[in-house]
Amino acid sequence: MTPVSPAKLGVETLKGVGPSIQALLQKLDIHNLEDLLLHLPLRYEDRTQIRPLGSVQPGEPCLFMGRVVEASIAFGRRRSLVVTLEDETGFLTLRFFHFSNRQKMAFREGRILRGYGEGRFTGSRIEVAHPEYQLFDTVPEEEEGELTPVYPTTKGLGQKQWRRLLKQVCQHDWPESYADLIFLHRPPPHTKPEEIDRAREVVALDELTAYYLVMKHRARERLTHAARPLPRGPQLGRELLKNLGFQLTGAQKRVVTEVLTDLEKNVPMLRLVQGDVGSGKTVVAAFAAIRAAEHKRQTAIMAPTEILAEQHYVNFSNWLSPLGIQTVLLTGGLSAADRRDRLAQIESGSALVAIGTHALFQDKVAFNDLALAVIDEQHRFGVYQRMALRGKGFEPHQLIMTATPIPRTLTMALYADMDLSVIDELPKGRKPIDTRVMAPSQRPQLLEWLSHLLATSEQAYWVCTLIEPSDDIDAASATEVFEELSMCLKPARVGLLHGRMSTSEKADTMAAFKRHDLDVLVSTTVIEVGVDVPNATAMIIENPERLGLAQLHQLRGRVGRGSADSHCVLLHGGKLSSNGKARLKVMRDSTDGFFIAEQDLKLRGPGEILGARQTGDQDFRVADLAVHQALVPKAVERGNDLMDNDPAKVAALLRAWTPGTSETLAV
Repeated sequence: MTPVSPAKLGVETLKGVGPSIQALLQKLDIHNLEDLLLHLPLRYEDRTQIRPLGSVQPGEPCLFMGRVVEASIAFGRRRSLVVTLEDETGFLTLRFFHFSNRQKMAFREGRILRGYGEGRFTGSRIEVAHPEYQLFDTVPEEEEGELTPVYPTTKGLGQKQWRRLLKQVCQHDWPESYADLIFLHRPPPHTKPEEIDRAREVVALDELTAYYLVMKHRARERLTHAARPLPRGPQLGRELLKNLGFQLTGAQKRVVTEVLTDLEKNVPMLRLVQGDVGSGKTVVAAFAAIRAAEHKRQTAIMAPTEILAEQHYVNFSNWLSPLGIQTVLLTGGLSAADRRDRLAQIESGSALVAIGTHALFQDKVAFNDLALAVIDEQHRFGVYQRMALRGKGFEPHQLIMTATPIPRTLTMALYADMDLSVIDELPKGRKPIDTRVMAPSQRPQLLEWLSHLLATSEQAYWVCTLIEPSDDIDAASATEVFEELSMCLKPARVGLLHGRMSTSEKADTMAAFKRHDLDVLVSTTVIEVGVDVPNATAMIIENPERLGLAQLHQLRGRVGRGSADSHCVLLHGGKLSSNGKARLKVMRDSTDGFFIAEQDLKLRGPGEILGARQTGDQDFRVADLAVHQALVPKAVERGNDLMDNDPAKVAALLRAWTPGTSETLAV
């Protein structure tokens, strides 16, 4: 009889795991022992050296040992138990805010305490609050020190519980392929940090390779599906070219050709179009929609916000109506009558282009003959939402657009299931945006400068990260800044836009700003993507240290869309960390979206840059792309080699990293 692999044993088989602990583990998507083994430590506490009491430093966790001199209850703002230790180098105070009388009695004078904790200043002395500790009647034998793992957790699961669980897991008889994982949970005494880093790299490479294998399988599987081709028709695209009023860049022409060539094939297109803010991705989608319309087939265009959906509707209507192609807008804020009317147009096929938000993939939306799905800023949508839209037609072609540049190193693995087009050229005449970093003390000069700018009939955005003031977050709110600017910038007209406003209020405010009925738009980050007002030449961002570089770059891209000089001011809140200073310096010094994305990855981690994959499909459990991006090319090379030469290893990797897929992926 074949022994059961420990990997698939349920967590309930471990000592100490009852229904409540099992439920907490399930919250972290941990169901079996392999899941536990893949739940790696965040960091390690160094318990290899006992620190003399006289050299304990604030802010540095350490192992210490001393003799109990006194234990007493102190009455201040909070009742606490204070324990004093001594050794030959000095004294150390321990403080417990939660304690029992039995615990107090255990701290008898003369007993030896060995503890671990972090020192902090209280007045002129250093103390340790709530350390982990053991008490002994005599000096204990010196133990061989260890690096103690600290695990990511959830409320109700403490570090001691994690260590007990993982100790049991590691004691099982695991195959050799799990050796690095076990090493990371139980590093031997005197393990060096670089040894831990090497082991993490081995495991991360396995995970990235498995991810790449899944993506390649998706690409291969797509080639087995049949789609109805859209060959060249009356070439209405040439009419659009004549009517645009501007010339396409060389990059736009190249990408349009790549997209239209895909549409002529009898396999479904899945193409990602990357282009920096302002590079002109939307017009590429228009040429694709025209190709579908020439065959009397429909296009669905899904945008992440109503503001962007409405802007797409205006652009597509202007471009396509003269060609006889009807466009409708479907958002959540429509009246019942308007909604019924537009749904009927979509179902009958009289509307050949439907533009909307997530409202497009609701069950009540029935397309007559959907040929093309265009998904804008795809990282805002989960994979199931995209699949729901795809399911509304017979294998529709998919065009996915993003202005969030993904670092080149990562694209080859993260998007291995897609074909990739890059619009790497901005339209002629675009001027670089002057970007400056300002401190709170410079606010009066900023307001004076803005007042002069508005006097020349130019417009400005002022972006805040909060809608209303918060007791917990020290940052300027949109409502406060709106009141401030309404007073300080008179007679300038100031508007307010944020996510809690109704659909009609947001649409009216945005329309007023576009008409120049407003001079300044105070907004939250709802204007991050797609908003296009060429007369707006200034972007002021409050508390930019609270946003990622990719998001700041998107916001900056709302200006610089006309012929006038444009400016971006990053008005930070003061007291910047070294990381915060480095991030704002990147914004000040560069307007290259790909360079900024690379720096965002280094300074902040994957975050939104990789949301396209990580929030939509899969979170990486071990691989940290900010640390391990150099492994991506290795994962690609290794994945290709394994697919050709080692199907057994492919199956093993998929079993470990993508549960449930190894049986269905015939790679």
